Amino acid sequence: MATYLIVGGVAGGAGVAARLRRRDEQAEIIIFERGEYISFANCGLPYYAGGVIENRSSLFMMTPELFKRVLNVEARVNSEVVSVDRAQKKVTVRNIKDGTTYVQAYDHLILSPGATPIRPPIPGIDLPSIMTLRSVSDIDRIKASIDRSETKRAMVIGGGFIGLEMAENLKHRGLEVSLVEALEQVMNVIDYDFAAQVQQHMRSKGVSLHLKNPIKGFSEKDGAVLVELKSGKVLETDLVILSIGVRPDTAFLKESGIVLSSTGAIVVDDYFTTNDPSIRALGDAICFTCPLTDHSITVPLAGPANKQARLLADALIDGNKKPYKGTIGTSIAKVFDLTVASTGLNEKTLAASKLPYKSAVIHSSSHAGYYPGSLPLSLKILFHPTTGKVWGAQAVGYDGVDKRIDVISAFIGMDGTVYDLAEFEHAYAPPFSSAKDPINMVGFIGMNALEGISNPIGWKEVDHLIEQGAVVLDIRSEAETMTGGRLPGSINIPHTALRERIAEIPRDKPIVTMCALGMRGYLAERILRGNGFTEVYNLTGGLRSYTTAKSELARLNQ
Repeated sequence: MATYLIVGGVAGGAGVAARLRRRDEQAEIIIFERGEYISFANCGLPYYAGGVIENRSSLFMMTPELFKRVLNVEARVNSEVVSVDRAQKKVTVRNIKDGTTYVQAYDHLILSPGATPIRPPIPGIDLPSIMTLRSVSDIDRIKASIDRSETKRAMVIGGGFIGLEMAENLKHRGLEVSLVEALEQVMNVIDYDFAAQVQQHMRSKGVSLHLKNPIKGFSEKDGAVLVELKSGKVLETDLVILSIGVRPDTAFLKESGIVLSSTGAIVVDDYFTTNDPSIRALGDAICFTCPLTDHSITVPLAGPANKQARLLADALIDGNKKPYKGTIGTSIAKVFDLTVASTGLNEKTLAASKLPYKSAVIHSSSHAGYYPGSLPLSLKILFHPTTGKVWGAQAVGYDGVDKRIDVISAFIGMDGTVYDLAEFEHAYAPPFSSAKDPINMVGFIGMNALEGISNPIGWKEVDHLIEQGAVVLDIRSEAETMTGGRLPGSINIPHTALRERIAEIPRDKPIVTMCALGMRGYLAERILRGNGFTEVYNLTGGLRSYTTAKSELARLNQ
């Protein structure tokens, strides 16, 4: 009978335990969890703080008693594994309640310690009103603070997924909410032009944003927290939620001889095996090779952890037969009324990895525009400029965001190209999509780029081309230019009049066609190319992409 010891519960550890029991009825399986709860919905914690999830008990997926009764798995809570003796195949466990320690032997050790919130050495960061969110006890403290009548204002430090979800839920509780982010944008997993849409939406909901402005220090005054920013500005609040990222919770392994990366992540192979064949690891604390860049990455997401759990358990039972293919970081968040999702690589990662790419952007609708209830949807893909391989995708909208990103994620996982997106067959009826889905549309743009039919460029490239002497051809109607703004120096010729007025366009300069959203600009590009113009570009996403990003940059630099 094999003895499996699992360090850490929640998604990874609890998932391994359940799968192991289904595969091996005779094994001894013991989980050690440092906290009070063995399995809980950590992704639901912000919504409990906001009152969206009213019943605290609904957060708990499994109790130690239920684990024992249903799965015959011993789950020991308030039990911290403090060291690993690989030579003796034993772990030392500390009882959190009384401080006593004991030793437990194993045949196989599975590490799922998760990650811990980053608390940088900022002056005053240990003030009692400055909290982090990672566990049930964390959310209990946060909720207790929110419930106090004295708490009127809250500040979130960090604009990642949890930070934005907390900002929304704090606002839902009626608090005055501000968000501080050291980078120039929220949600660093998406590109600036799409983050700009999120930022504008957050401001419309009453969240005060302080971007590109790191924290210099915290202090107290008359019961309030004073937050000093690098710019010198001082903000006052009653509650601070730190959400500036996490790091692998692996300090207890430093003397074990288990190989860790420079970030403290556990290095594993395709079967989750560490440098010790008796020890495997999964979840937020491991690093593995990204299937798109071949670089080592850590992805602290619940979805991958759950899938890893199943594969790891099967590898222990069957041997190393089904390798882990990695994750491309598909993620999604609700930000007030908006849904924001991404998959694969963004522009920053592509540039850092020196991978060539082009982009295709559309501002479309969640379903057929003529059917009632259609809502705006923006979709962007990044793809290899010669092979068409899809590197990544992002979407922002009010409905249908999840299914578009999920589909593109599946194609990326199968080395899909823009041709696959163009040919993607979807379930169509007017209440659900358009005859040509937004996925098809970005695929068409990519195909046209690969085949030389069109040359789409992103919003960041326009100014550079203008500096090089390019002419912007604004092909919107005159009425649109009166109400929707214009780029300085642009020529306005409506696309319906372009053939008759083509002589007005210089042939000795590059031309950038531009409309509101990108489609008419493409039509104008084709007209120009059909009339002998050779260096023509179309602004993908149109003026909307350009002005949304530019207005946010202008605000940032004020």
